[in-house]
Amino acid sequence: MSWQFEPVGIIHSCFAEKFAIPRQPLLAPAATARLELLPPYHQPEALEGLQGVSHLWLIFVFHAAASGPQHLRVRPPRLGGNQRIGVFASRATHRPNPIGQSVVRLEGIENGQLLLSGVDLLDGTPVLDIKPYVPYADAIDDAINPLAPQPPEAIAVTWTDAAREEAQQHQDRLRQPLVALIEQCLSQDPKPAYQQPAPDREYGVQLWDVNVRWHYPHSDQIRILSVRQATLT
Repeated sequence: MSWQFEPVGIIHSCFAEKFAIPRQPLLAPAATARLELLPPYHQPEALEGLQGVSHLWLIFVFHAAASGPQHLRVRPPRLGGNQRIGVFASRATHRPNPIGQSVVRLEGIENGQLLLSGVDLLDGTPVLDIKPYVPYADAIDDAINPLAPQPPEAIAVTWTDAAREEAQQHQDRLRQPLVALIEQCLSQDPKPAYQQPAPDREYGVQLWDVNVRWHYPHSDQIRILSVRQATLT
């Protein structure tokens, strides 16, 4: 038995690459995206009743991650990326089928598009379905997960003066909360937890159309070195 699914929309997000995407949704409120709905789902009839809904569940495709039965055990970042557990005990991107779910904030509806924040979705992600978040059913007060009992601890993020000025200039140009986005994403320490950073090693990621470069002057601190517009290839 098999099924074939067609996307209802495509995500256009601030995350141009997988590195530094928050490991769970809503951890970076400044991470914004636009969900472009595809015909016929862009019509007002499909969106009727969403006004006033604050959050949505998105069912999407992990289009840039490997999937299949070879991934019976995975190495989730939450456990340092170096410890294996069963795939069904994890939200790792390597799934039996490349399907993910994410809860996001609905900021508005504009010309058949949904404006979102708190996203953890790669640019270009196909969305299969959209469901409203229902607080009384979806928020379970006594829920337990011993592998993820609390949010991850944040790491300190500092700036060089030049990098802060560059980020502010690009923020004004993009009209996006770039400074907050950088701090929120990097404070979750995107490198593998088992990797010990050397002070002279630089890391980088593209957010929107800018390249962010940083290093670790100390193991518990990130220092942002530059924020420059990506070179077109």
